[in-house]
Amino acid sequence: MNLVKKLPLYSIYLRLAFAGLILAAAIIQFDGSRWFINTLIIAGLVSDIYDGIITRRLQVSARNLRRLDSHVDQIFWVAIVIASFIIYPLFFKQHWLYLMLLIGAEITCYLISLVRFQKEVATQALASKLWTLVLCATLIQVIATGNATILFQICFYLGIISRLEIICMVFIIKQWTHDIPTVYHAYLLRNNRPIKRYKLLNC
Repeated sequence: MNLVKKLPLYSIYLRLAFAGLILAAAIIQFDGSRWFINTLIIAGLVSDIYDGIITRRLQVSARNLRRLDSHVDQIFWVAIVIASFIIYPLFFKQHWLYLMLLIGAEITCYLISLVRFQKEVATQALASKLWTLVLCATLIQVIATGNATILFQICFYLGIISRLEIICMVFIIKQWTHDIPTVYHAYLLRNNRPIKRYKLLNC
């Protein structure tokens, strides 16, 4: 594999490095650390959006690469949440029940997928991508100001809805696959019908 075709892999590893830098900045909390963290969050989100597009354009998409991308995404977002908690713990104490419900829904998705297919979830659904954008905006506001009341409410309900859709997908499909845009597409796959994937949305 030449250097150009390794770009998606490098993008994934870059996001992993961002996760480490975000945690370090939150712990040290130097002048401008919140600005630095939010810049890395945005950069990581952009890399996550475009590495899938690049992967398909270079025709190097593979299951192992998609699974690695999902693992690193988890690490990246967990690092951001931990950093947010370090900077503004009061926000998390005030919303701990909602956060536990979101975490529980996320864990449930992965447990069901592991039980059914012995593999983790990698649906890359459209609703999940929308939730990721709202989650990103919410955490950026928390880091910048210590509060995100309206955004957090939207983030919570959208997160629950998108996790429920993933659970439905996992029960609907007969065998593990990745990049399923919606639950309707999961139904089509179950019936061995072709589905339309969206290159620009990486799903």
